[in-house]
Amino acid sequence: MKHRAFVFGLIVIAVVFGFDQWTKQIAIDELSNPHRVIEVTSFMNFLLAWNPGVSFGLFQGQAPWVMIAATSAITLGFLIWMWRTRDGMLGIALALVVGGAVGNLIDRLRHGAVTDFIDLHVAGYHWPVFNIADSAITVGAALLLIDSLFGGKKSSR
Repeated sequence: MKHRAFVFGLIVIAVVFGFDQWTKQIAIDELSNPHRVIEVTSFMNFLLAWNPGVSFGLFQGQAPWVMIAATSAITLGFLIWMWRTRDGMLGIALALVVGGAVGNLIDRLRHGAVTDFIDLHVAGYHWPVFNIADSAITVGAALLLIDSLFGGKKSSR
């Protein structure tokens, strides 16, 4: 049972990673030459942005190898946690975080920065531009928080 949950988690990682990389490549192809913005709705645009930092542009001044090493270490820790858990929902949460982290890690290795392209805005306020990997990490982190608050004893940490 435990290994079946881990294999399912690996599938979730692969799907998140694949969808993230596919959408980023489309964004690069369609939005970079010439640089343009595509209005999708009255509150969402697609535009190409490069983020050398982490979420919301934090830590942009760090050396790239620091970001790559930190992401790799955290990802490995989450994979070990995912291997050890028997809780399916916790495994999915960890897989979402890992899939997103690997997607952004590959961007850092390939481009030196993370490819962002989803721009949400309301009344002149723009949320920081993000991507599918960021969304998976956010959903996974929210599920981890919910599990830590309400999961009780069924979660293995």
